[in-house]
Amino acid sequence: MTAEGRITATTSHNEDEILICLPGERLCRVEDNIIVGQGTYEQGGYIYACKSGIVHIDETTEKCQIVSVHKPGFHLTIPATGDVVTARVLVTTPKFAKCAIFCVGNVLLESSYRGLLRKEDVRETEKDRVDIYKSFKPGDVILARVVNQMEQSFMLSTAEAELGVVVAYASDIRKNRIPMVPIGWGEMQCPQTTIKEPRKVAKVLPESSIKSDK
Repeated sequence: MTAEGRITATTSHNEDEILICLPGERLCRVEDNIIVGQGTYEQGGYIYACKSGIVHIDETTEKCQIVSVHKPGFHLTIPATGDVVTARVLVTTPKFAKCAIFCVGNVLLESSYRGLLRKEDVRETEKDRVDIYKSFKPGDVILARVVNQMEQSFMLSTAEAELGVVVAYASDIRKNRIPMVPIGWGEMQCPQTTIKEPRKVAKVLPESSIKSDK
């Protein structure tokens, strides 16, 4: 789900949920009772994040909700070869997927780094049969391993079974967007609409099981 959708759910149901955003990400619509706070800006009737961080929704005495973005506990961290990172898919082409890396291990980065996931690094077997469009969609959140550092980006791999898509939403944006659930290593399904879509699904394991090669 987009940050906007998660904030809408949180403000509607007062759920205690940690929301992580990237710079320029649309958070929610400006309303009479929803106003701009620190780390955000308003444009075209919407509130956007101006930095990476954790979204806070604070109540005021006037029964308004202030949407702000804070960066507690950030460290200067740069992805290194062997690190497992969390990234959001931005663009897909027949040969690669462009990503924004926003976490290294459990460390939320102050600013995102460019990631590039090539077709041949999507999985370990039948590499010549990989279809990027059937593996990832823009907006997907993935776990990947850094395999090399280029001049302006980091080369990523999801070849290991534990790596791949961990959060995804059905492409039919006319429906309510709720996270799809894995129904196999190559497919996910929306529990509300029952729409099925192909993905390179991560075999999610306990955190201690996914370790750096370093």
